[in-house]
Amino acid sequence: MSLSDHTLPSLETVQTLVRAAGQAELLPRFNRIGHTVKSDGSILTEADLAVDHRLRDALARCWPDIGFLSEEMDAAEQRALLADHSRPLWCLDPLDGTSNFAACLPLFAISLTLLEAGEPRLAVTYDPVRDECFSAVRGGGAWLHQDGATLRLGTRYFHVPLSRSVALVDLKRLPAQLAGRLAQSPPYGSQRNLGSCALEWAWLAAGRGHVYLHGGQKLWDLAAGSLLLSEAGGRAETLDGGELRCRGTGPHSAVAALDPDLFRSWRAWLHGPDGVGVRRTLS
Repeated sequence: MSLSDHTLPSLETVQTLVRAAGQAELLPRFNRIGHTVKSDGSILTEADLAVDHRLRDALARCWPDIGFLSEEMDAAEQRALLADHSRPLWCLDPLDGTSNFAACLPLFAISLTLLEAGEPRLAVTYDPVRDECFSAVRGGGAWLHQDGATLRLGTRYFHVPLSRSVALVDLKRLPAQLAGRLAQSPPYGSQRNLGSCALEWAWLAAGRGHVYLHGGQKLWDLAAGSLLLSEAGGRAETLDGGELRCRGTGPHSAVAALDPDLFRSWRAWLHGPDGVGVRRTLS
């Protein structure tokens, strides 16, 4: 089974399913439940599993011929699903920003992507706290749906210089040499880390922040966001200058910006005379 523009699942239906899961499964549990620690050190809550089960069942009912991959599956099952290109595949992060959720910080999202042969075709990222739904269709654009209104993403280029930009940067997964250089001599005006890759990608596509850097994301962290940014007109690549692709579970580094000129300045700084450590990254 393959997809064409005419057989893509209805974006409106996908948004409805994801939004319902966030409203019914995440918000009632926020600030009310505990968590456990998985074998890889990451946090798992009851909310992750509730969203995972709800969307797995709902997507199977609506599109039984499309496979399903989730962050909550074991690694062997994930690899087997990604190796099979005979049918498209839903890729779900049921709760991106679980650490924030468990710490009662209101920065988390559901991220869902439709992949075909490793390429994102449709994406939805939903922030239930703000009731903001970001969506994209490859070749069709990216949007933000909020308060009954729809905003086409990609119209908010601030054209700020790198020296005055707000950077979304996760320092802890970067090579020590690069992290130290950024800490001691940052090229940007200020730096943030939201603790949710899905929200960082979506906010960047919406013009909230200017440049982005992350040292190691999994497939479900970047699949939806990379499509959102691409369809909004932004640019992204790995730290060593390679193409950012949704193949395998990762980890993958990411350098990005919505403004193409700012992206070039950001990339030039990272690969400048002092940036040789960039080539020793996860990519």
